[in-house]
Amino acid sequence: MTTPPANQNLLSGPPPTLLPSDAVAADALRAGDTPDSVAARFPAISLGWAALAEGALSAGRPVEAYAYARTGYHRGLDQLRRSGWKGHGPVPWSHEPNRGFLRALAALSRAAAAINDDEEAARCRQFLTDSDPAAAAELGLA
Repeated sequence: MTTPPANQNLLSGPPPTLLPSDAVAADALRAGDTPDSVAARFPAISLGWAALAEGALSAGRPVEAYAYARTGYHRGLDQLRRSGWKGHGPVPWSHEPNRGFLRALAALSRAAAAINDDEEAARCRQFLTDSDPAAAAELGLA
């Protein structure tokens, strides 16, 4: 049996996952490009999909929001895995490129609740809280 080093914290979890820059999409949205044009130009980046989902939710179109949010969520999962994420661990809100994924996750929770998919809504809300409680609070799902 191997003894761990004396300075190793056996209770610590995985390190935070920091997604690569999404500045091209963020800059396009800030410049006034529509979320659909941003999602079409940068489909691998969650931010455009999250903005589309949030807009559809605001307009009372929860099924459309669900589809956009699910796309952003899955694109974010792809990026998380490429960034070393192993299915758990912090995804900090403080790292701006993580926000597109976290916003898509929050929108998915809201859209799921709006179409009475309560189990999915709860799962997504818990995933958001597990990723970063600050994200859940910032996005109104704490």
